[in-house]
Amino acid sequence: MTMREQESIHDAVGAYVLGVLDDADASAFEMHLAGCDICAAHLEEFSGMEPMLAMLAEAPAAAPAPDPTVVDLPGMRPAGWAGAPAPRPVPVVPAPPSPQVLGGLLDEVAAKRAAKRRRGMFLVAAAAALIIGGPVAAVVLTDGDTGGNQAGAHPTSPAEDAFFNHMDEKIEATDATTRVSAAVGMEKKGWGTHTVLELKNVKGPLKCNLIAVSKSGEEEIVTSWAVPKWGYGIENGPTKASKNPLYVHGGAAMDREDIDRFEVRTFDNQKLVEIDA
Repeated sequence: MTMREQESIHDAVGAYVLGVLDDADASAFEMHLAGCDICAAHLEEFSGMEPMLAMLAEAPAAAPAPDPTVVDLPGMRPAGWAGAPAPRPVPVVPAPPSPQVLGGLLDEVAAKRAAKRRRGMFLVAAAAALIIGGPVAAVVLTDGDTGGNQAGAHPTSPAEDAFFNHMDEKIEATDATTRVSAAVGMEKKGWGTHTVLELKNVKGPLKCNLIAVSKSGEEEIVTSWAVPKWGYGIENGPTKASKNPLYVHGGAAMDREDIDRFEVRTFDNQKLVEIDA
């Protein structure tokens, strides 16, 4: 190998990409590259940087030193001087960086790219952990609470969690004809009344509204949902989903004190259950 002794073989990647190695060094590096995973990885990192590196490789050489035999002292020119004009100053352009220095810079670029990829992978993994672990964490946090209406409750959704843990007041009713049962949890807010509906013993397919009715007769749709054919809260339902009640968030602009009752109605205005407030 004819590589210069002061230059690490791994640092030659940048010089090889630039094409500034002589034939002997380039051949030696290619032989090394065939068995070196490190250099192969660096070469792949720099595969899209040829145009930028080529600009460095083609940088003009430094301007030649002025001819010491030429004297151009403006203060000593005689009257009527008709000699050759003084040469214009030529800007000095730095020489291209050495392969050693360039290789180090390119290695730094590769290290920063790798760190950025690692950060991206970490963020993706953290997001996945939150998505997967979120519902489990909610169950663990509420599982040990055995006070009041929270006994035995295992929330599996934000609405269900709010119903059992955050509603200041709950009202419920069962319709004697339809046998549909409903409970509405209420929480006072600055903008009105936050509600969560618990609905049981309803079969579909249906589309329904929860309607708040004020003491003056004003009506406001609080929330809407669809009931699949297997229903919600069916005691002997064919599936686990059909046996579970429905929990759904809603909000009314009415103040709690202005609400007279809630009604669960289908989209064709059939009343399934009425809950006095």
